[in-house]
Amino acid sequence: MTDQMKIMIVDDHDMVRLGLKTYLSLEGDFVITGEAANGRDALTRLKETSEENLPDLILMDLMMPIMDGVETTREVTRLYPTIKVILLTSFLEDEKVLQAVEAGAVTYVLKTVSSDELAHVVRSSLRGLQVMNAEVSQALTRGLRQRSTQSGQDNGEGLTSREKEVLLLIADGKSNKDISEELHISIKTVKTHVSNLLMKCEVEDRTQLAIYAHRKGWSGNPDA
Repeated sequence: MTDQMKIMIVDDHDMVRLGLKTYLSLEGDFVITGEAANGRDALTRLKETSEENLPDLILMDLMMPIMDGVETTREVTRLYPTIKVILLTSFLEDEKVLQAVEAGAVTYVLKTVSSDELAHVVRSSLRGLQVMNAEVSQALTRGLRQRSTQSGQDNGEGLTSREKEVLLLIADGKSNKDISEELHISIKTVKTHVSNLLMKCEVEDRTQLAIYAHRKGWSGNPDA
């Protein structure tokens, strides 16, 4: 990552794009490298951009005409796996939050968030940290539980009790340091458990591990 983090803004409202651009431009480590009014426009602009000038992160509206945020996120993460996507919305809808994360969004942020909070989320996401506020996390949990009720889930065989404990704490948004302190184990041991979980659950990051945990229907009981 360079000193300045390259950001693209995708939203169908001119004033929202202007507001986001104004907020983020006040931060010395952000540079706005592109804008688009919908997903199709965003993909076209990315295609026309040289590899070295691609954004590090895209702030994207969930609900847009022509091509919405979920569909666009899915395409961006498929075509440009190094670009992180944060989806923005004016409301919380459980299924939409779930669809956004499954599409590859690193997090889902309400448009009511303050400029300081948004800057924190952007920086954390670019550093590979999982940032999801309580409202969004709860919506994700509800969406996953509703889907699991409809489809039925297995018992998640193959994980040790300790791995399940670590997995549940990851699902709660805990950092490696938090997990280390709560379980009274070293951070190195936590990292080993996380690596094993990624391999056993066949996922690529902590957000997908959280989804995996909720899909299993585990709600705070590692022996479930």
